[in-house]
Amino acid sequence: MSKVTGKFQVTLPKRLVTAYGIKVGDEVEFSAAGDRIALRPPGHKPVDRARRLREFDRATERQRNRERTRSLEVASERGWTREELYVRGRSG
Repeated sequence: MSKVTGKFQVTLPKRLVTAYGIKVGDEVEFSAAGDRIALRPPGHKPVDRARRLREFDRATERQRNRERTRSLEVASERGWTREELYVRGRSG
């Protein structure tokens, strides 16, 4: 956590400076992000909305495929399915 100085300056944590390659003299961009403030490091290229949506859709499809595959694997490993739990032990 950083404190704001009397001149409204903040010191960036070393781990972030290192991770994002920020150097003395670099210009960074601040922007409002809901109830937060976002800082964009130098050389950051924003992703256009269409590309972000395409990547989100691809990630969602990959997750659905993983869930389908995993549910089939788990059922075959344990020898029963979730649906069978609702009928086991019931007479009639």
